[in-house]
Amino acid sequence: MVVWLTWLAPEPAPVQPAQSISDSTNVRPQVDMVQQAPPPVGAVTALAQDDSTFVKSQNVQTEHIRVETDLYTAVFSNKGGTLVSFELKEYHKFESEDAVNMVDTTKGGSVAIMFMSPGNRSYDTRSFFFTPDEESDQIDATEAERSLTYQVGIGEGSLAFTYTFTPGSYEVGLAVQQTNASSYSTLEGYELSWVGGIPFTEGDHKDEGLKSGAYARSGGEVESITLASETYDELSLNGSVDWIAVKNKYFAMALMADVPTLGAELVGERFGAVTDSYLRHDYMASLEVAAPGVGPDTFRMYIGPVIYKNFSPYGVKLYDMVDYGWDFFEIITRPLAKFVFIPAFTYLHDVIPSYGLVIILLALLIKVILHPLTRSSFKSMGKMRELQPRMEAIKEKFADNPQKQQEAMMKMYKETGVNPLGGCLPMLLQYPIIIALWQFLPQAIELRQQGFLWAADLSAPDIILHLPFEIPFFGNFVAGFTLLMGISMVFQMKVSMTNQNNLQAKIFTYVFPVMIFVIFNKLAAGLNLYYLCYNVLTAFQQKFVNKQIHEHPEELKAAPAKVDPKRGKITGKKSK
Repeated sequence: MVVWLTWLAPEPAPVQPAQSISDSTNVRPQVDMVQQAPPPVGAVTALAQDDSTFVKSQNVQTEHIRVETDLYTAVFSNKGGTLVSFELKEYHKFESEDAVNMVDTTKGGSVAIMFMSPGNRSYDTRSFFFTPDEESDQIDATEAERSLTYQVGIGEGSLAFTYTFTPGSYEVGLAVQQTNASSYSTLEGYELSWVGGIPFTEGDHKDEGLKSGAYARSGGEVESITLASETYDELSLNGSVDWIAVKNKYFAMALMADVPTLGAELVGERFGAVTDSYLRHDYMASLEVAAPGVGPDTFRMYIGPVIYKNFSPYGVKLYDMVDYGWDFFEIITRPLAKFVFIPAFTYLHDVIPSYGLVIILLALLIKVILHPLTRSSFKSMGKMRELQPRMEAIKEKFADNPQKQQEAMMKMYKETGVNPLGGCLPMLLQYPIIIALWQFLPQAIELRQQGFLWAADLSAPDIILHLPFEIPFFGNFVAGFTLLMGISMVFQMKVSMTNQNNLQAKIFTYVFPVMIFVIFNKLAAGLNLYYLCYNVLTAFQQKFVNKQIHEHPEELKAAPAKVDPKRGKITGKKSK
């Protein structure tokens, strides 16, 4: 693109041997400014020294205006008329008192317009100096709506950005007003871009990198680029686009247009390996907007935490940028998260201030709701245990004839009215809920930096012991709730395998919890707390059902086979 633009560019005007003092004053700061302007990812920034069309938009002094609301502190610069800092007052970085900053401060501004001049040169508004309509360097928007306008003269026209701030909202309104745009821009319109990703805020950059990306919604589908496996990625979309966004694990910027759009472009680049402590993701998301009409082009920017109740009022499915697993699972897990877990979390936390207790209560409620399925499963497994001696006898009798063995097994099931899948199907129906929680809890910002017992942060591992060495797949620490979860799983499996003489099953009782302990050690404490409670409750539930079965053994007795003399078919009454 650089070569193509240079080749087709018109010849520059010859340099005059002498210039007036006033001309050199205007031109020299312009050259310095171009040298300092950082190019965005995937874009070209140009400002020709001899292009007098843009000279009058230059200045020599950078000034900032600070905007205070009850939720954030924003800083704007006259260089680019752009946002250079956006700190959230209610959120802090991992193990730090520093506020979360939504802006990549290395980019020279996050909001920019890219356009092509009639001379086929590409321009980035972060290279221009704007004039604000506010004389003070402080704006208080904590109690009433306020606005801030930056304007710059370009050729025979002008360009203005108007930002609007509302108390109690993470939304920042943006109006782009172009006057006589044809004098400095082509009829193809412009790109409104958010430059830079959302800086990482958590302790585990590898995990946060997996949850970060750039997104756009087009044609009812959310498209995205992530840098989990690639160091560079890009995506171009044509046609109407509802919104573009960039996010990390818990925070996002979403840009929505109130005017028709022509497409979008997402570009991302990763610096460092996924395991490096200095890992950084760099994104740029751009909306392609047509040439302006009579009025200003208006946009809405949401800059804040990823919270469903904040996204829902927009009605454009912003929450779909949150990953809930493969498409096969997402059909179930996302609706469960949106319409069950999030409302339950919100309601329970209104009653119980501790999120740790909320998780425990949620595990209890889920066990109560699923009790009919679980009880049916346990009873079916009890029936299968009663048939175990007959099954072993059949295996010995037809050891050399698998087909006869299978036929004898099916005959036995039919005579006794036992369904061999009766213990599995009820358990399988519970797995969507378990998988949905596995996806939801680690991404729930409600758990972020919320402590419980010894865990300082339920969204991170609850480390109780640091190891002097690294264990593959496990890490260099031991998490408390994960250790207890593994122990509870051994206890729960021993209870469920009452009277089980199978050696492989006994080995599995100990091997499987160890595998889970290794896999879950690096996961969020809140997730492990839930599974710990779930396993303990399941064990007690198993003991309770076993006791009922012991007191009423007739429930396990299979109905004897009966022969219908008229039809000559085997019938039987299934056990209750």
